[in-house]
Amino acid sequence: MDPILHDKIINEVLHHTQTDPHKRASGLSDFILGAQDGLVNVLGVVLGIAAATNDARIVLVAGLATTFAESISMGAVAYTTTLADADLYQSEREREYRHILEAPNLEIKEIRDIYASKGFKGELLDHIVNTITANQDVWVAVMMAEEHNLAPVDRKTAVRAAIVVGISAILGSLVPLFPFMVWSVSLSMWLSVLVTALVLFGIGAYKAKVTVGKPMKSGIEMAVIGTVSALAGYLVGFILKVPPLP
Repeated sequence: MDPILHDKIINEVLHHTQTDPHKRASGLSDFILGAQDGLVNVLGVVLGIAAATNDARIVLVAGLATTFAESISMGAVAYTTTLADADLYQSEREREYRHILEAPNLEIKEIRDIYASKGFKGELLDHIVNTITANQDVWVAVMMAEEHNLAPVDRKTAVRAAIVVGISAILGSLVPLFPFMVWSVSLSMWLSVLVTALVLFGIGAYKAKVTVGKPMKSGIEMAVIGTVSALAGYLVGFILKVPPLP
């Protein structure tokens, strides 16, 4: 092989596999879901309780109760949602097999319409349709992806999703609680908002960095949306403020 061509191939392989590799499916979305939910919800709770009572002990008890109840709930939701997605895919897949057997002409027309809409026509379109419909498994897989926009879901990932969401919810929830363990309630309220906003910014920026988007813009958006949502809890606590005991 020509040395120059060899070097070019090596450089392209390195770029493809290391410099700019394809992102594999990961628990990123599950982590963001749990962490963001824990951050925002617990911040809202502790701000509301702090504004209403000005009692650090009550704030911590309420915050910790919310943390663990929410982490279990979020993990359960992630688990059942994943199973529901898997069941939906399986039911639609079985339905497509039945349609191929009971209404093959209509299903062939649907394949033809799908690829005709992509710009294929004439003999090439006929060849594509004949190739796809020659194998039922391929036929069904194409219909699931192109007609229903559904991807297969591994039921085994339900447990992983539940664990990632649950743990990330706990970690996120502890962030706004930490200041109340160290400082006064009045100072902790401001620190809790600040630290939570910074963490939300970091999560948003990281998400944009590993997927698509501008890290700065994504970070600011997540920080603003999360903080504003949590401040609703403060308003409720401020309005319903508990008078001090005599």
